[in-house]
Amino acid sequence: MRFIENEIYHVYNRGNNHQPIFFNDDNYLHFINKIRKEWKPLCEILAWCLMPNHFHFMISATESSCKEIPAYGSKLIQSLARKIGLTLSSYSHYINHQNSTSGSLFQQKTKAKCISLQEQKSGGFLNHSLLNTTAYITTCMHYIHQNPMKAGLVKKMEDWNYSSFRDYTGLRNGTLCNKKLMLQLTGYDDTTFYNDSYNILDDDMINGILE
Repeated sequence: MRFIENEIYHVYNRGNNHQPIFFNDDNYLHFINKIRKEWKPLCEILAWCLMPNHFHFMISATESSCKEIPAYGSKLIQSLARKIGLTLSSYSHYINHQNSTSGSLFQQKTKAKCISLQEQKSGGFLNHSLLNTTAYITTCMHYIHQNPMKAGLVKKMEDWNYSSFRDYTGLRNGTLCNKKLMLQLTGYDDTTFYNDSYNILDDDMINGILE
């Protein structure tokens, strides 16, 4: 997991063997409060969704994200990558204590897919066109928000409490996301966001935001 300042990433992980990671409302709230405390100082959070057995975040890396800090011995690790690992580890301990279980809660590696750059080639990155970058960011946001509806958990995205969709539609005055930055990146405003959120997504674009 390697972050570049000002680039946009889709960060996600799921329960080990697809097992649940959230068991009640308090678990969802506990996790998102950890994100607010531990991730938000290190990046700009643009969109998020917590599902019963996985999570999605779209973030913009900042200078703080990329700062290298000591990890093990003389090895250095970026501060956001280190914090993501610590957050999931401490949350796993919390769930294991709650459920009287042991072992790994999450899959071993958290994915951080850069959606504002093409794959690395010949030692460097080649930029997407501005149009493609906007399309990938927009698709990622809608993909994240559509997860609960596509999984059959709710009939409408606004009925799922554990995503940023309600914040962008004005149904909740959430402060976790940098909504101003997201609207700048996607070109949406309050009148266009909602209707476009229910559009069918392009499969090629979805593949582009997943590993």
